Amino acid sequence: MSSFNFANGPSLLNVHPLKSTSLVLTANTGVVNVVDILKPETSEFYQLETQAFVVSSSVSPTGAYVAFGDTEGTIHLLSSVEDDDLPFNGFDGQPAEWIDAPEPIPEIEWTDDTPLNAIGVPYYSDYLLSAYDKDFQSVPEYYPPPMKIPPQIMSSLRQVDGLAFAQMPKELQGRRNVISTAGPKRQGRFRSEKSRRNGGSPPPESPLDAQRGDRVPRHYQRVEIEYSKFGVEDFDFAFYNKTPFSGLETHILNSYTNALVQAMHYVLPLRRIAKSHITTPCAREYCLLCELGFVMRMLEDAKGINCQATNFCKTIPNVTSANTYGVVDYVQDGQETNYGSKIQIFNRFLVENLRVEGNAAPRNPVINPAMAPLPSSSVPPPITQLLSINSKSVTVCNHCKRSREKPDTAHIVDMIYPRRLASNEALPPSDFASILRNSLLRDYTHKATCQFCKQLTIQQTRRPLAANELPPLLLINASVHNDDAQRFWHDTRTTRFLKPFLGLDVNTEPSQAGGLVSESIDHSSDLVWYELRSMVIDVRQDEKRSHLVSIIKVPEAENKPDSPSPWFMFNDFSVRNISEEEALSFPSNWKIPAVLYFERIDARETLEFSGLPMQVDPYILSQDISLSVVRDNARKAHESLQVDEFPKPGTVVAVDAEFVQMQQEETEMFTDGSRRVIRPARLGLARVSVIRGSGPKEGVPFIDDYIHTSEDIVNYLTEFSGIQPGDLNPHMSSHTLVPLKVAYKKLRLLIDLGCIFIGHGLSKDFRIINIFVPPDQVLDTVDLYFIKERQRRISLRFLTWYILQQDIQQETHDSIEDARSALALYKAYQEMEEQRTFDAKLDELYRAGREHNWKPPSATKTSPTPLHASPTLSHASPTFFPRSVSPPFSSADALQNQFQAFTLDPQFRSPYLPLSPDSSFSRPYSPPRTPQQNHSGHHRGKRGTGSGQQWTSR
Repeated sequence: MSSFNFANGPSLLNVHPLKSTSLVLTANTGVVNVVDILKPETSEFYQLETQAFVVSSSVSPTGAYVAFGDTEGTIHLLSSVEDDDLPFNGFDGQPAEWIDAPEPIPEIEWTDDTPLNAIGVPYYSDYLLSAYDKDFQSVPEYYPPPMKIPPQIMSSLRQVDGLAFAQMPKELQGRRNVISTAGPKRQGRFRSEKSRRNGGSPPPESPLDAQRGDRVPRHYQRVEIEYSKFGVEDFDFAFYNKTPFSGLETHILNSYTNALVQAMHYVLPLRRIAKSHITTPCAREYCLLCELGFVMRMLEDAKGINCQATNFCKTIPNVTSANTYGVVDYVQDGQETNYGSKIQIFNRFLVENLRVEGNAAPRNPVINPAMAPLPSSSVPPPITQLLSINSKSVTVCNHCKRSREKPDTAHIVDMIYPRRLASNEALPPSDFASILRNSLLRDYTHKATCQFCKQLTIQQTRRPLAANELPPLLLINASVHNDDAQRFWHDTRTTRFLKPFLGLDVNTEPSQAGGLVSESIDHSSDLVWYELRSMVIDVRQDEKRSHLVSIIKVPEAENKPDSPSPWFMFNDFSVRNISEEEALSFPSNWKIPAVLYFERIDARETLEFSGLPMQVDPYILSQDISLSVVRDNARKAHESLQVDEFPKPGTVVAVDAEFVQMQQEETEMFTDGSRRVIRPARLGLARVSVIRGSGPKEGVPFIDDYIHTSEDIVNYLTEFSGIQPGDLNPHMSSHTLVPLKVAYKKLRLLIDLGCIFIGHGLSKDFRIINIFVPPDQVLDTVDLYFIKERQRRISLRFLTWYILQQDIQQETHDSIEDARSALALYKAYQEMEEQRTFDAKLDELYRAGREHNWKPPSATKTSPTPLHASPTLSHASPTFFPRSVSPPFSSADALQNQFQAFTLDPQFRSPYLPLSPDSSFSRPYSPPRTPQQNHSGHHRGKRGTGSGQQWTSR
């Protein structure tokens, strides 16, 4: 090919579409050269009439037109066609459809009689302010009312020509045009304020509460706990939850995980595995599966009463991989977190830890028969049997056509959405079933060096699956991280992206439909059917703020006539029954899916849970476990239970606990001096004591455990807890020191055995311990010695002084002493009820309390006549003596190994022995009479478990 010259310097080059040897060269000065490269001498030159630079050029498909664009936005057209009949593309297309021209606005001549409806109203899609019903107004129509004129001014008012005026009195001078501002309005609802409410019913719902458009409905918005002077116990959680299903509180670090915990709790196979794990001798001090099982057991027993996942959330930072995954929620002022992405990372972190912690190989039971191992292999962990997708990843080289395989196991499916396609590419199926099928198969191409032909080639990778390889539970991370992914979930006018049932077909190609989503199951098809059980939803109130809720199909609410729908929305401690349409609808960008749980329908009957242990070994009550390496056995205050002392239903025990402060209270101060509690002080269990309530050893403790913690303690609260620095250190403590989980399991076992707990202020103690005790298993002396109308709860110290003629808590508190006092008060209550003198004594008690300001006088003053003598037991309150100790363990692992040696001691692994029918400690329990059953008296029906308006410390 010969060369040719173009003196102006070509900037743009176009090839003639019909003559491949012809080129159109264009300089930025507007010189155009049309040349045939085989015959350069026949070139043609043209000059565009422009003073601007030419920046673009294009030749039409017919070759008859050349268009040029310059920097001034002008298009220049060169053509060899003499008339304009030839279209640019060589053929006539369909004529363009233009919208109808709007009718001209009519001319209106304004007169006094012209009606206002002659003016049209513009179209709108949102609610107008005029559409708001006056019945929904919570304040009067004219509010605030005008300020009243002070009477001092009204008395000196004078009128001149209809104008009234008066001189400003001296007492009002200096405050003119000054508005006094009140403190921040408290929005919370408290039990102590119920008597001042008009009926206590919630405000009526407005049209803005409905799930439509871009507005976040009220019940989806973030809920926060408010704190009164009586603490968090005074918050009216029942106002936000009128269902039999419990919510979780939010004032805890890492409480963003509440939504995922709720979503997992109502997936019954996961609940069974978690509840089974807490019955095993787990040797880990920080075990997420144990804590998850405790939370699920608490949610199952509470039946609508609010719960807390305190121990679960507290365990998260202590797991080794927590910082690697970045799942710890370090709350920082001014920093907003995308909790939708964070909960998906935590989901992967949690499943991985549950898999490891639940692995009891080689003793793993077979739950999923489809994953029964070969004789040479072991049974996988229970979580793996429910969630695992075991397959092989096949990679094929496009050059040598050879393939290689490698095992591929996944517990979570990350959704992969179709990318934006070019105009000439075929659109792939974009329904939920097809996107999920493609996410399972993961069919993609990439460049890599082939291991066989050693060439850098394009390779295609795919994970082929068979129907029998799909797991019983399908756990999905929605992976909606941008607007392109979110648009797939939005509802259309005719259908929804998500439906309650999913049919999967993993045998089709990626370009074909991967199944269907349906309102019902089609058993005639060859699809693998799943049912949606729960979802975690990211609610975006604006671009920065987000929080999580869970939408769950509750198994206990299915097929019940009194439940309008089995779908419930769990917004932390706010629980609400919603319709299926609302549950599966994604109307706008404020509702974003994060995590989804599907349950395989044909696997429900095949899963086998009979191999899971479901009963706690009662011999934990007989074990003498201690992490302290310098424990002084001579000062041990408790005596473990013998086999013939194991409790039966109705066995009475007395309990008390002491706490230390793990985190200081966070408050917000206002300019007017008022303050608001943002996050209350967090307390941790430091000591728990349980004593026998009957039998020959009545009053003797069988549990007196100090709780080991690796967290920093802010305040030991020695004056109120009796805990000294060093008491919780395994290298310095002379007491019986155990991990929190061991003490928790003992209390959990006593609850399951049906024990009746006696104590003072037990509701707060159990709340901090993070355990739920059924109300019919609690006898709280703070409620027995209480008149609801007096609105005063009496401290244990004053009750013991007045009723038992004993002075306790002189210097510090002691949990054994407090438990014995509560037991003696209960015995005194029973004695006075039998003598029908309790009502009169209760009146005397309140009169004495007002007289002494609810504090016992000094020991030198005369005490009242005793009504009941306490058991004469020798008990020395343990005291901490500092001593020099060389720690024998150099790491936490060695300490855990010591704990494991205690828990796996063979002498405690003997079979469970039957209880002796004549065991004195297992004497049948006869409950006290209810307030309605009490004898005649003017206080009848006033004592019980009703909520009071004042709270006192023990």
